[in-house]
Amino acid sequence: MGFMTGLKAARAYRLQQKGQQDEALKLYEEAFSEGLDDPRYNLAYALMITRRGEYQKAKEFLVKHQKAPGMTQDQRVTLLVDYAACCFRLGDIDKGINTLEQQFRKTETGLLYQTLGYLYVEKYDAANKPAFDEPAGEPEEAPAEAAEGENAEEKPLSPREAWEAGVKKAEDFIRQSIEYDDADAICLDNMGQYLYRVQGDREGAKKWFEKAIAIKDKQIDTLYFLSRYDEEAGNKEAAIEKLEKAAGGKFSPLNYCNRETVLKEIARLKGEN
Repeated sequence: MGFMTGLKAARAYRLQQKGQQDEALKLYEEAFSEGLDDPRYNLAYALMITRRGEYQKAKEFLVKHQKAPGMTQDQRVTLLVDYAACCFRLGDIDKGINTLEQQFRKTETGLLYQTLGYLYVEKYDAANKPAFDEPAGEPEEAPAEAAEGENAEEKPLSPREAWEAGVKKAEDFIRQSIEYDDADAICLDNMGQYLYRVQGDREGAKKWFEKAIAIKDKQIDTLYFLSRYDEEAGNKEAAIEKLEKAAGGKFSPLNYCNRETVLKEIARLKGEN
């Protein structure tokens, strides 16, 4: 990689920061074609194309550059989080979760708590709960002789039991994330979404959303969910105000709602649909 290639990447980064994405994209891709492999620029480029919805392209790029020279531990975690986000948006949430669980066993970070917590909520959202074939109720008691001995095999979980275990794991992890940092607005929002979306406990969720918004008043998903409570209370003006604030935020693949959804809600509440 030549000296001019580095200058080109630095200019692309500056343009990206100014919101001039098309110009930045062109320069980045020229620099990469010339051999650029700098973790700072790799991650900036991957984030940009991910936010443009180019998930497959971003995923392949991250895999190609996962061993870039000089990558720090923090950059490695960021790369894996971005990779997991792409997997999620491409319909393979389990791959994203497994990737981050493996990394979490090696290092405990706020970013991993935030992202894994959110992906658990997405996976175990009540809307995704399967219609289990086996009847609910107490499992049959195993014969005594089968339960004895050191070599007795553990009975595999039924689909219902596996789902319920996953829901419990999600809750435990999100609570652990709040113990790790009780001022992390994303983790607080994750708990709100867990209660709202997974458990259907809307009243219990509200206090967590309120804690999150008190720390980060422009957090997109928190504003969206709090607007639901405003609308239910008959306060459309407050709901619209929160949604308009959310619409001005910087959306990511790890947001529950996208800008289009938020704008449609604003139009509906204003009676413009």
